[in-house]
Amino acid sequence: MRISVSSDMDEPVARALLAELRERGHEVRAHGALSPGDDSRWAACSEAAAREVADGTADQAVVCCWTGTGASIAANKVPGVRAALCTDAYTADGARRWNDANVLALGLRLTSEPLLKEILDAWFAGAPSDDPEDRWNVDRTGRLDRERTGP
Repeated sequence: MRISVSSDMDEPVARALLAELRERGHEVRAHGALSPGDDSRWAACSEAAAREVADGTADQAVVCCWTGTGASIAANKVPGVRAALCTDAYTADGARRWNDANVLALGLRLTSEPLLKEILDAWFAGAPSDDPEDRWNVDRTGRLDRERTGP
């Protein structure tokens, strides 16, 4: 899987994220503080990672900032992106299942390496639900994107 990763800070957990994704066999593209010369401000690097998901050059993305909140907000401004701030494995599983999330947002402050692995396990094991109500909600968010950007 092609995964775009951004972080506004070069923190140990961000480096562990890159290593873990590569160890799992994913093709990883780094942005922000993880890529020398990139704009490392959270809004810019999160947007860059999210745009790769929206344009199809990445299958998913993981965006990081100190709390994860700013990264998730910035990513969610990109039409076609459904970013979920996940602080535990249960939330990551639900985000994939019920929300068909395609961008994982993580907080650098509280995510330890063992927790990171649990979240990634749940994220990658999760699959979008086929339940009609879940699909209706996901489709509705797509309509909201189109209303914001036009036809």
